[in-house]
Amino acid sequence: QVQLVESGGGLVQAGGSLRLSCAASGRTFSSYAMGWFRQAPGKEREFVGSISWGGANTYYADSVKGRFTISRDNAKNTVYLQMNSLKPEDTAVYYCAARRGGRPGVRLTEYDYWGQGTQVTVSS
Repeated sequence: QVQLVESGGGLVQAGGSLRLSCAASGRTFSSYAMGWFRQAPGKEREFVGSISWGGANTYYADSVKGRFTISRDNAKNTVYLQMNSLKPEDTAVYYCAARRGGRPGVRLTEYDYWGQGTQVTVSS
């Protein structure tokens, strides 16, 4: 069992930056691939990015590529999402998720554990 807690959300102006954190419980964090997803009001939850168990491989949605960066610190059981050049369309609740097996995925159904989400609001 893995429990995930996101933090770092908030209100930021367009063009600004935020760093989200996701702290995981459990001693096997390093064996999980991690993903970030987001859900805007009235929309389906969508893939943002993912990172392999060791951090060597990352994947991003086209909408955030070049602006967002995923990283992880397995010693701290934490995964990060650095968000730069934020746009109003990035406004959403952001969720982190863990996938057993270590290979990063892009589909919601590939992930086994989810956090409760953190709100990110980007004003124009």
